[in-house]
Amino acid sequence: MVQKTKVELDVIAREVLGKKVKVLRRSGITPANIYGNKVESRSIQMPTDDLMRILKEAGRTEIVYLSLDGEERPAFVHGVQRNPVTDVVLHVDFLQIDLTKKVKIEVRVHLVGVAPAVDTHQGILVQALGHVTVEALPTEVPSEIEADVAVLEEIDQSLHVSDLSLPEGVEMITDPGQMIAKVEPPVVEVVDEVEVEEGLEEGEEAEEAEEGAEEAAEGEGKSE
Repeated sequence: MVQKTKVELDVIAREVLGKKVKVLRRSGITPANIYGNKVESRSIQMPTDDLMRILKEAGRTEIVYLSLDGEERPAFVHGVQRNPVTDVVLHVDFLQIDLTKKVKIEVRVHLVGVAPAVDTHQGILVQALGHVTVEALPTEVPSEIEADVAVLEEIDQSLHVSDLSLPEGVEMITDPGQMIAKVEPPVVEVVDEVEVEEGLEEGEEAEEAEEGAEEAAEGEGKSE
């Protein structure tokens, strides 16, 4: 799936650096940087609300057109730093790209379809690889690559990178032998025989105790 809509984000040069950026965050501004091959690194900032909208729309595989000082800069979201406790976005790195040159980038693998082995044999579908690395022109990078699990009919069958279908112009970099998904055998709960035997012995002892109590009670009744 190639990007269909143009994602744009207005940014401005940032002069507040270091620990002082906390002031920006409190006022609803997120600090960021632009860098790239033969590109001078620039410190930038943008409204946090605008940034969150972009992160939701573009993810990391779609081009974001940054508008800075009247110049349009195509870029990928390359890194997002978050607060480990609150998950709030603290900082973003944008990788500026040349639309005429190919890039290597990670793309999410999305499992589609239903594996017959899951329904028929109660197998467990496990995804072993969530992303693959591809090479393509920035405008041809797919937002995700689908892996159809409908071919997994038996337990222990698996899909590999070599089974993926790529759009025209996209080259796979990840090892084709790597496993994407597999149907594992169903989990069988094993009952400890020792525990069962102990349970039976305890039950037998309880029955014997009950019988003994009944006999004792009968004996007392007769003696009266």
